[in-house]
Amino acid sequence: MIGKPIKVGIIGVHPDKGWATTAHIPALKGLSDFRLTAISHNNLDIATAAAGKFGVPYAMGTAEELVASPDVDLVVIAVKVTRHNDLVTKAIAAGKAVLSEWPLGINISDAVAMRDFARSKGVATTIGLQTRAAPPFAYARDLIRDGYLGEVLSATQIGSGIVWGEAMSTSFAYTLDRAAGAAMLNVPFAHSIDALLYALDSRFEAVTGTLVTRRQTIRLEETGAELPMTVPDQVMVSGHLANGVAVAAHFRGGLSRGTNFHVEINGTKGDLIITSPVGYVGLGGFKLMGASGGGPLEELGVPPNFKAERFGEGPQQILAIAYERLASDFLQGTQLRPTFDDAVTLHRLIDTIEHSEGSSCRI
Repeated sequence: MIGKPIKVGIIGVHPDKGWATTAHIPALKGLSDFRLTAISHNNLDIATAAAGKFGVPYAMGTAEELVASPDVDLVVIAVKVTRHNDLVTKAIAAGKAVLSEWPLGINISDAVAMRDFARSKGVATTIGLQTRAAPPFAYARDLIRDGYLGEVLSATQIGSGIVWGEAMSTSFAYTLDRAAGAAMLNVPFAHSIDALLYALDSRFEAVTGTLVTRRQTIRLEETGAELPMTVPDQVMVSGHLANGVAVAAHFRGGLSRGTNFHVEINGTKGDLIITSPVGYVGLGGFKLMGASGGGPLEELGVPPNFKAERFGEGPQQILAIAYERLASDFLQGTQLRPTFDDAVTLHRLIDTIEHSEGSSCRI
C-alpha cells in the first residue's frame, strides 16, 4: 500500500542536463503528494552532486541500490530506452511501482514482456505518455465528449521532429540507430499521435504508414561531422479509427519555417485546432481554437481545472499534471494515468506503421 507522500526514486539524474533534471524534478518539487527521496547515476559522484543541488536525501551509484531502498515507493526510469528493459524488470522484481519514460521498450516484444511481468507481480505501472495531460488535448477530449463538434468526422496532424533535420546535437546521435528505438517515429510522432487518439477517445482500426528518408546525412552541431541519416525523417500515416474517424498525420524532421505543430479536428457541428510554435506541444506555447454551431473560430480559454496556468509553460507543466493523475490513482483509486497496457497498444501501432510498407493494415 502506497501512502502519502509517495516516495520517489529517479534512475538517471545528472545535475546539469537530461530529462529528469529539466522536467521530472521541477514537476515533482511543486507537488505535495510526492517526495523525491533518492536518485541514482552509474557515476556516484554525479549522483551525489545532483542530490546536493536538488536537496535529495539519498544519492546512489547503482540502480539496484535505489530499487531496493525502503525509502522509495515509485521508481522513475529516466534513461535511454535501450536500458529500460533491464531497469524496469529490476524495479518490478523489487515490488516497486514503476514509471517508465516512453518508449517502454525498443520493440513490441520487450514492451509486452515488461507489461506481462508487472501483471504477474501485481505491480502498479505508469508509462510516460504525458502529452495526454497537456491542457489543450485534455480539454479537447472533454469538449468532444460533450458534443462541441457534433459527430467527429476527421482529424489532421502536422508536426516537426525538432531533431532529425539539417543538424543535431551529439547527444541525440544514438537516435540514428534504428535498433535504439528512439527515432522520430518512436518519440515525437508517437507522443503526438497518442495525445490525438486520447482526445478522440478511440484507436486505429486500420492504418497505412509511409516512411521516407529524404536527407542522406545529418551534421553534428558540436563537431561538424556528417553522419548518415539512417532513420526516416518523413513519417506519413493515414487510417480510420474504431469510431469511424478518418485520421491523417505527417511529421517532418527538424523544424519548419512555417507550421511546426497543427492539429485540426472536424465535426458535423464544429472544429477544434491545436497549434504550437515548436514541433511538440509538450514543450509549451500551445493555442487552442474552436468554433461550434454558427459561431466564429476563436481562441478558447482552457478552464482552470486543466491547470494550464498553475504550473507555467514548459515540459514540467504536463509532467506535473501527469504526476497529479498518478497520485489520484494511487491515493484515491481513480484510473487516470496511462499504464503499460497503453504502452503496449501504442507500441503495436508503431510496429504496424513500420511494417505496413504503404499498405493498409488492420490493428
